[in-house]
Amino acid sequence: MGILLKEKQQLQSTDILLSQLKGAIFVLTFILSIFAYFKLSRQADLGIPEESRQLSGSFKLTRIYRHGIGMYHDKHQILEIDDTNMESLRANYQSELYIMNTNEHDEGMDQLWTSNPMYTTDNPFNYEFKLGAKNKNLLRLVNRDPEFIEAYLDSYGSSNVFENKVLEWKEGGEDVLVPDVTDMNTVISLALMSSNAYVKLPQTGDWRNVTEPWKESRSDGYGWDSDGLRGHIFYNEVNDIVVLSVKGTSAQGIPGAGDDETTTNDKLNDNLLFSCCCARVSYLWTTVCDCYTKSYTCDESCLEQSMKRKDGYYQAVMEIYKDILEAYPTASVWLTGHSLGGALSALLARTYGLPAITFEAPGEALAAKRLHLPYPPGLPEYEEHIWHIGHTADPIFMGTCNGASSSCSIAGYAMETQCHSGYECVYDVVKDKGWHVNILNHRIHTLIDKILNEYDEVAQCVRPEECIDCYNWNFIPNQDETSSAITTTSNKKTKTNTRSKTATKTTSTTNTKTTTAVRCIGRNWVGICTDYGPAPT
Repeated sequence: MGILLKEKQQLQSTDILLSQLKGAIFVLTFILSIFAYFKLSRQADLGIPEESRQLSGSFKLTRIYRHGIGMYHDKHQILEIDDTNMESLRANYQSELYIMNTNEHDEGMDQLWTSNPMYTTDNPFNYEFKLGAKNKNLLRLVNRDPEFIEAYLDSYGSSNVFENKVLEWKEGGEDVLVPDVTDMNTVISLALMSSNAYVKLPQTGDWRNVTEPWKESRSDGYGWDSDGLRGHIFYNEVNDIVVLSVKGTSAQGIPGAGDDETTTNDKLNDNLLFSCCCARVSYLWTTVCDCYTKSYTCDESCLEQSMKRKDGYYQAVMEIYKDILEAYPTASVWLTGHSLGGALSALLARTYGLPAITFEAPGEALAAKRLHLPYPPGLPEYEEHIWHIGHTADPIFMGTCNGASSSCSIAGYAMETQCHSGYECVYDVVKDKGWHVNILNHRIHTLIDKILNEYDEVAQCVRPEECIDCYNWNFIPNQDETSSAITTTSNKKTKTNTRSKTATKTTSTTNTKTTTAVRCIGRNWVGICTDYGPAPT
């Protein structure tokens, strides 16, 4: 009897131990689950997708686009990169390099290609890039057909049926392969692709017309640099991925930013995209559109229509993307670019839900709002797909290159925005290296050789703090058409000044109506104004 009792007690003890062990396993599993959850959340907060891997294929330059601007905005040509064209590109690069190396005031190769021995080449156009990638869930539109997107964007400010259409977003998002922003080689390679678009091309080559030919009075190749937006295509055939690198600003007059024949068009588009109101900095400035009304007051509807002009860079990069879809119908598309090219890449990425990594781009969030680009409602941080890489000593990236005495203003650039959409990956070289803020630090190869190549890891990517551009301006919608909120009738003689695009002045003695202007004081999540209030006087 005692033996049975003892065995029973032992069994009970064993059961208790097993129960305690199960409880401990449950608690440990719960703790590990919480830890994993917060680790993934932390990755999401930093814009870091999971499951990094090196792509098996390499990216090669396969074609170069040029798209007309201004009076040539309906012209679009492509140069396919074959052996003959590649040799011409190599010879032209060597010629440019020789000229720079013999000029003691230039930095030679550092202005055309990186000095990092890992990327040594005698021709940057035939360099093959290896990139890392990660899977990331992106919330994108169900219908991303260019015709639908363009019709939707064109609807604002018109009676088009698309204006009040609710955009349909893919439920749960979709897994997309994106560049690995934590991999230093990937970031440097994309930066080099961005710099590749700056290298001048020989004025020869078998350019294929996507649209009607350029004017016959122009010789072959002429008009490329003076009237076009430049885009380089790098294709990875193994993984079926296209990288579009958009050329940035060639800013003649800004020390160290380089110069190019696209300077005039670059300046016009910079001033349209990144100024508060048509580059109206003072009465001495020539504006790039006719939306300025009076001191710190701008016609918002006029400004939005000017942003959508068909002869501008945003429309040109949209056309290039449409041709990429036709040429590479099954490929994933990644975007990159430096300065203006980076901002255009970010705007295109926002339009179609594409991944983009930009370098030293000026703040493009205001331009995205004015263009009414589709933005997912309640977009969580971990589904963001645009990364802006820059540093604290670059006044254009940081949004401080403004004011009467700034280098940008002196050169005729109204760079008044500082807010970026997406993530910011900022190297604090002012603190780490003791650098001073200087426009010279905006050069792409300063970023590559003196920052990316010298830091041990990529800067942490975070969502920027709350940011407001042009806070001291009043933006009035439809001033010329629908700005009347309160109307009263007066029977006294008055002198009336009538403002229009022709700036005419008339005097009349009639019964007049007193109009109180209003401005937009509230918008819904797609950018449509839903609440109006009186404008300050």
